[in-house]
Amino acid sequence: MPARPSSRMPSYLRKLGDASDPVPLETAADLRSYLAAVSDPRARRGIRHPWAALLTAAAAAVLAGAASITAIGEWVADAPQRVLSLLGFRPDPLTGLIRPPHATTIRLVLAAVDGDALDRAIGDFLQERKAPASGRKVIAVDGKTLRGSRTARRPAIALIAAMTHSGHVLAQRQVDGKSNEIPAFAPLLDGVDLTGAVITADALHTQHDHATYLHKRGAHYLAVIKRNHPGLHEKVRRLPWRDVRLDHYERGRGHHRDEVRRLKTAAFAHLDYPHARQALQVVRWRRDLGTGKLSIERVYLVTSLPPGAADGSELAAWIRGHWRIENQLHHVRDRTFHEDASKIRTRHLPRVMAGLRNLAVGVHRQDGHINIAAALRHTARDHLRPLTALGLA
Repeated sequence: MPARPSSRMPSYLRKLGDASDPVPLETAADLRSYLAAVSDPRARRGIRHPWAALLTAAAAAVLAGAASITAIGEWVADAPQRVLSLLGFRPDPLTGLIRPPHATTIRLVLAAVDGDALDRAIGDFLQERKAPASGRKVIAVDGKTLRGSRTARRPAIALIAAMTHSGHVLAQRQVDGKSNEIPAFAPLLDGVDLTGAVITADALHTQHDHATYLHKRGAHYLAVIKRNHPGLHEKVRRLPWRDVRLDHYERGRGHHRDEVRRLKTAAFAHLDYPHARQALQVVRWRRDLGTGKLSIERVYLVTSLPPGAADGSELAAWIRGHWRIENQLHHVRDRTFHEDASKIRTRHLPRVMAGLRNLAVGVHRQDGHINIAAALRHTARDHLRPLTALGLA
């Protein structure tokens, strides 16, 4: 009888099988060194597990797809001893074994975390993990409400985030429940290097103070003008657009419709908006392939970029790219991590879990994954994979 083939695959064949998968970036960035800057509010007496180890374990679990505190606890409970050691947990001096923290311990720790400090650590880690791409940095600013965080006594928590158009979050901040996103705009960007960057945002942030702030920080803006600025909107709308040459034309098909987009730019020296150098008109024709219905939309913008600083195709890409923060971040957190369905409400937990999801999305996008759900499944199959991605192994 011929000998049975070995059920164990040689290591070189396993490496060949994984060759097509995106691999973590070559980086010296270690998440623990950034999380060490997040202060530990616990009383020193009775501490069993290191603070940074608990935060790092939660981050690794979310990177592997954990969408709840229970799931984080299960991932940590199943982790091998080597993984627990790499995360920073200490062995028992008598047995030499590492006892993983209980899910309740993880819940209490995450509920006590300073959300601003955690988001700064995550943003710094993501920026250090990947060298900035050549060319101009483009950053989208947008807000999101955590619908499941609403209680009988407290409205739902609202967050505002700054995300590069390439898909990772640089900063996030909680919006004051008695206000809106506008006062949080400058504090959100205070810790981000904006030199030479272009900031895109929706019409809510078309504010004179925001334009002045960005100019002082060495950044430019692409600001949407709507009827909440009636004088400015009317002035730009009445420009002789028919006589302005076309700067960009694009035609595409998607979402069961044909779409044509046209962009025109006009230099404008006396626009009643701080540091504005150009006005833009975007016209979109959309035809529904099912009903045949045609719709036409005109959008007006102003920018501090001088004529010639960016061509029509770049401006069009930045305008369209702003909505990636909806598709690449908010949509992923809702559909893949079920954020809006989450009933986590205790103290800082909704904000902290949103920050950990930002980290997971950013890391996977930096590693070349387009489908985040598939990336989570891939990472979940080996406890060492999230550690490698976070610079721990």
